Amino acid sequence: MISKTLFLLLVAVGFSMAQEPVGDGKADDTAAIQRLFDTGGSVKLAKGTYRLTKTLTVDLTKTGFAALSGDGTARLLMTAAGPALHFIGTHEGSAAPSTFKPEVWANERTPMVEGVEIVGAHAEADGIEATGTMQITLSRVVVRECRHAVHLTKRNRNVLISACHFYHNTGVGVFYDDVNLHQSNIAGSHISYNGGGGVVSRGGNVRNLHIGTCDIEGNHAKDGPPSANIELDSRGGSIGEVAVTGCTIQHTNKSPDSANIRIIGAGTDESLLRRAGREHTREGNVTISANVFSDVQVNIEIRHARGVVITGNTFWEGFQHDLLVEDSGNIVVTANNFDRNPRYLVNGNDNAEKNGLVFLRCEDSIISNNVISGVWKKRAAVDIESGNRLQISHNSVLDSDGVGIRLEKVTNSLISENIIRDDREPDKRSKEASLVFVGGKANVIGQNVIGNKQEAR
Repeated sequence: MISKTLFLLLVAVGFSMAQEPVGDGKADDTAAIQRLFDTGGSVKLAKGTYRLTKTLTVDLTKTGFAALSGDGTARLLMTAAGPALHFIGTHEGSAAPSTFKPEVWANERTPMVEGVEIVGAHAEADGIEATGTMQITLSRVVVRECRHAVHLTKRNRNVLISACHFYHNTGVGVFYDDVNLHQSNIAGSHISYNGGGGVVSRGGNVRNLHIGTCDIEGNHAKDGPPSANIELDSRGGSIGEVAVTGCTIQHTNKSPDSANIRIIGAGTDESLLRRAGREHTREGNVTISANVFSDVQVNIEIRHARGVVITGNTFWEGFQHDLLVEDSGNIVVTANNFDRNPRYLVNGNDNAEKNGLVFLRCEDSIISNNVISGVWKKRAAVDIESGNRLQISHNSVLDSDGVGIRLEKVTNSLISENIIRDDREPDKRSKEASLVFVGGKANVIGQNVIGNKQEAR
């Protein structure tokens, strides 16, 4: 007969064991992991699959400093709607030290997720959501088969994402969702095959976004709404001070209206509507440098933006355009290679891509020192309409169908020192003029090396 003391001891041991996550992919581990957060804040998961039936809510005011970590062998299987992990803080200031409440540094700073995988098993399952956090840090995290991989909401500061894989989610890879967020870095990560876009910022107040040395590709649903590998949409807010450097950004031309980078600068933040008579701002101040772009309908699309610098990149397979710029100013495009490389015939596209640069209703901009070759099936390789105070110089516009450089209703501009020639075989060579002006006034035309004539229409 068992003693009362031994019975109570066995009960206590059994109760203690019941608190531990099982990690067999079958048991519901939600309550056990939630309890670990609530009682200690630091959760380390061993190898296994931990099934969740609701969101793990990490309220930093209650948990204090919090982190979830593994060695790469732990998986969270989210079987319900909502994020697998939701970190909630109370930071309401900026990134300036003077704006911090003492309790943020005392209890809430730098929540972390490291070395775990999150897999969705519900159509509306997300990976990680962050609200009101300071210095949330995600490293060596895999999120796949979810809706959004990382969802940034309301207000956050100093977000750091590195060495992560956000792969094959139905929504967005990293979603700046109408969020007030300054200072965020996304580095050394793979963000691919997310149907709603790769890195997407819509509305809100976003500044100081840095995306570097990432592979960002195929973030378009074939039958879904238009998306982009990187999308900066200021409508409903303002987005600016962005750098995209050293990334491969590509795929897929099969999605309608796909773009590698899409910038819509038409901001509606009332505090920024300084210019009388304009219904929106022109958000921008974006630098795009040393990237590789290919295989979409438009490689870079810019609308209603100001202060975008595109330099030192290589482009090919822009099936509609390599670069489309509309209603924008202070755009600098220099030292890029816009090419049709024969080695990519193996893709089976049979030269269906058109490529080319189009500027519509733009001013105070520079297109210089670029190589632009193989623009086919278009009226011009460089097509500029209704521009003012433009500088178009030292470009090589080569072996393209149609006109080399076409300027319509362009005023107060300089066009000089360009090489504009088509030296393909005679039966393929363009019969159009190399340089064409349609209307316009007060332009200075310098020396240009042209294969065909210069013409005013």
